[in-house]
Amino acid sequence: MTKRISWAELVPDGYQAVLGLEKYTSAKVDPTVLKLVKIRASMTNGCAYCIDMHTEQALKRGETARRLTGLAAWYESTFYDERERAALALTDAVTTLGEHGVPDDVWDDAVKHWGEEGTADLLLAIATINVWNRMMVACRVPA
Repeated sequence: MTKRISWAELVPDGYQAVLGLEKYTSAKVDPTVLKLVKIRASMTNGCAYCIDMHTEQALKRGETARRLTGLAAWYESTFYDERERAALALTDAVTTLGEHGVPDDVWDDAVKHWGEEGTADLLLAIATINVWNRMMVACRVPA
């Protein structure tokens, strides 16, 4: 696989705009949950670059390999607390946006565990990792 372009070099203002969202969400969302969300969305989107980067960072922060590999089937796992599960369910729903969008039960559970403002911040974090994933996959940025 050959890298197509360096979008950060070609459109630095666009790159900085996405980086601004990244900085905002990193300051607002619990760092453990944020890494889980980033890895889960990246798995769903098939972004090897982001899976590699965020998994390595999570391990350095003390996350366990068991919980990271368990993200592939988080919904059947007991490794995650209710707050994490709500964030992961929202991640799946937003990342795969079906015909009817985000189901009410997924949204309501997120608000129950994160509050409205926390859910809005989490939604921005999910949207941001989806932007990164799409740019890296489209540009064929290798892991």
